[in-house]
Amino acid sequence: MTQLRAEPYWFLRHGETDWNARHLSQGRTDIPLNETGLTQARLAGRQLADLFEAGMRPFTHIVSSPLKRAFVTAEHVRDAIRDRTGLDLPLIKDADLQEVSFGVQEGQPMGDWYNTWINGTFVPEKGEDFLTLKTRGVQALNRAQEAGEGAPLIVAHGALFRGLRAAMGLEINVRLPNAVPLKAMPEEEGWVLKLLSA
Repeated sequence: MTQLRAEPYWFLRHGETDWNARHLSQGRTDIPLNETGLTQARLAGRQLADLFEAGMRPFTHIVSSPLKRAFVTAEHVRDAIRDRTGLDLPLIKDADLQEVSFGVQEGQPMGDWYNTWINGTFVPEKGEDFLTLKTRGVQALNRAQEAGEGAPLIVAHGALFRGLRAAMGLEINVRLPNAVPLKAMPEEEGWVLKLLSA
């Protein structure tokens, strides 16, 4: 099992989609941001640009899922930082940051199967098991850590972040809000997560 590097990073879940609003399981289906999601992505960009404008360098590069709901969110962040500060951060895609494949469950209402999927007793037909998701998420984050001179910003998905939570030894099934930046910091007592408030 690949171990997560004990180095700080930032994480941003994509903005809202119509399927999020309807509480449907998205998985690998490439649903675009809706108007709310685009507004959320722009707000996240402004919040993060504020940090750079204040002289901080919270992260040095952005690594995104290739799915459009995440990549468009990442573009809004990159563009906001560039427009406000002139700093053009590298933005790359990593296929291992894609959301989990939920197989036949995609497009269906979220059901009570989610906990059984996390504990490994259920995998949707044609879907991906939680351990595989966790492993590729950790590998992608480790690559992102190695790719720059400082901390990365990871722009990805809710289930994928549950895999990272598992790797950090945190409670797993916690819903991350759309487009709210989060800093993850390894401390002596374990990982600490801090949401960037509006």
